[in-house]
Amino acid sequence: MIKPIALGLVTLALAGSRAEAQAPLRSVRRTIPIERSFQAGLAAGTRDSTGRPGRNYWQLRTDYRIDARLDPATATVSGRETVTIANPSDSALRQVVVRLYQNLFAPDVARSAPVVDITGGIKVTRLVVNGEAVNTDSAGDAWSHTTLARVRLMTPIPAHGSATLEAEWSFRVPDVPEKRRGDRMGRWGTRLFQVAQWYPQVAKYDDLRGWDMEPHLGGAEFYNNFGSFDVRIEVPAGWLVGATGVLANPEEVLSPTVRERLSRVESGDSQVVIVGPEERGAGQATATGDRLVWHFTADSVNDFAWATSNEFEWDATRATIPGRGPIPVNILYLPEHAGYHDAGARARHALEFYSALWMPYAFPQLTQVDGPEGGMEYPMLIMSGAGFGVTDHETGHQWWPMMVGTNETQYGWMDEGFNQYMNILSGAAFNHRPARLDSVAAQYGRIAGTDGQGPMMWDANYAGPWYGFVTYGKAPMMLAMLGAIVGDSAVQRAMSAYATTWRFRHPSPWDFMFAMDRELGRNLDWFWYYWLFTTESVDGSIASVETRGRKTRVTVREDGEMPSPVILKVEFVPGGPAPRPMKNAVIDGDSAIVTWPADVWFAGNRTFVAELDFGGRRIERITLDPGARFPDRNPGDNSWPRESP
Repeated sequence: MIKPIALGLVTLALAGSRAEAQAPLRSVRRTIPIERSFQAGLAAGTRDSTGRPGRNYWQLRTDYRIDARLDPATATVSGRETVTIANPSDSALRQVVVRLYQNLFAPDVARSAPVVDITGGIKVTRLVVNGEAVNTDSAGDAWSHTTLARVRLMTPIPAHGSATLEAEWSFRVPDVPEKRRGDRMGRWGTRLFQVAQWYPQVAKYDDLRGWDMEPHLGGAEFYNNFGSFDVRIEVPAGWLVGATGVLANPEEVLSPTVRERLSRVESGDSQVVIVGPEERGAGQATATGDRLVWHFTADSVNDFAWATSNEFEWDATRATIPGRGPIPVNILYLPEHAGYHDAGARARHALEFYSALWMPYAFPQLTQVDGPEGGMEYPMLIMSGAGFGVTDHETGHQWWPMMVGTNETQYGWMDEGFNQYMNILSGAAFNHRPARLDSVAAQYGRIAGTDGQGPMMWDANYAGPWYGFVTYGKAPMMLAMLGAIVGDSAVQRAMSAYATTWRFRHPSPWDFMFAMDRELGRNLDWFWYYWLFTTESVDGSIASVETRGRKTRVTVREDGEMPSPVILKVEFVPGGPAPRPMKNAVIDGDSAIVTWPADVWFAGNRTFVAELDFGGRRIERITLDPGARFPDRNPGDNSWPRESP
């Protein structure tokens, strides 16, 4: 430890100044790597260095017609589908890649973690592309070992043309032990079914990499085409269904009492009962009969999921979306889970808060369903527990990736990480207190560079044991530090503009970085490089403080590789004349915040001398990074006089 030594009017913290002066320069990178695929997008005009879609931007569209049937006794979902594939690219498609997500539950399939139930996966019994039948008997064995099926076409889908894919299939819904949560989709016995990743899905095809060939390993999430869904789901009468989209035939499946109650949901903010505990079953909750077909439609969505139970209770409320007005919020839950009685207020808050923060919620409704999944998002549907945090987080995903179609499989931080950041803001607002972003980024300094930790730009599908932190935890730290540089409100305005620009499109990380630079009016390549492409951190310290006359020289040392602004909090001895103004200082009574930009490190120096001139006002204490906004490896040496350990 270096002890302060008082020498008359001069106060020094000796730190071996000669050694510091001779310290080797560091190399500060001020550019970002750009992958060849994005370079090709720039050359083709599908991407743009402003962070906007290029003049030639295009994206595949897929429109689904699905007829499905649930047999609760055997837990089997069977269905048939027709997909219209619109190819707006300049290239003919010589193959179609189909995702078979249910094969995650088949034997001998690669996965990132064990699954709760081995079901045998999905059985595709018919597959036809533009009238050309695929031999599913010969292909079936190969397909049973993968979540991806490559279908080579005798007749390619022409550029700017379209094709149809027809399929018939079935699978058994995985069984999850009663009361267990946390499994993506599944059933609790035969009383409740959550059905997701459930139909043969045309894989994403984009302008950067063509067909998305990442396997589904169960950990990282999804990257899907936008399009429409027209889905009919046949279940026994008395079973309630919550799903993506809008119910198109309420008069055929709901009782008159339920329809009448639903008609009044948008008139008030209270959570009202649609189907109570004594009103379940055919003839009360639903229409009469043996089996009923629920018809849902959805447009501009990238997936479809649903849940059903004959024990569901059904509550509803409304959320008022800026510029759109009220929309219904539905909550379907089992009677023993009373926590859902307040879920409507939480979902309403999230929908309204994020609509004001980023852009208005674009969809006509939201449904929250109970079941084995502890927290998972789909367009207009969240499978989650009832607590504020999980409802807020899963509702937040309606912005990314449901409206801003990010590649979650590869760059999970672009949805999970952004969501964690905005959850901080939403949670504070829900509890009627200011959001605290101080100290968020500082936490990274203690774990930066840990063995096995990949950078954020590492493929999330293979992120290993640090997947959760890199995907969820690091982006809020990054954005909190950015707020210390440009202001938190500026960060949020820029992200709002980015979201609006890429609404129902598919941005890459480079689109995000360039968009933020554009909106913030500065080149932040150095910032993006260190946060996204490395696991480096800041390691700043106050090396010495020297006062001569009315001026004080603060030597700040930087032993980390990540640059950061130099922000000093100067606290004056109480009493005395008002501090003399400095152009880079904000004075507030007996303290001041003085800032120098990160540029001071760009020449490669390890030390920077910050000169303070407050007209001779005596200084009592100086703190580097007082808001703990930077990922400092050792914040204990950020103050003067140095505190005892």
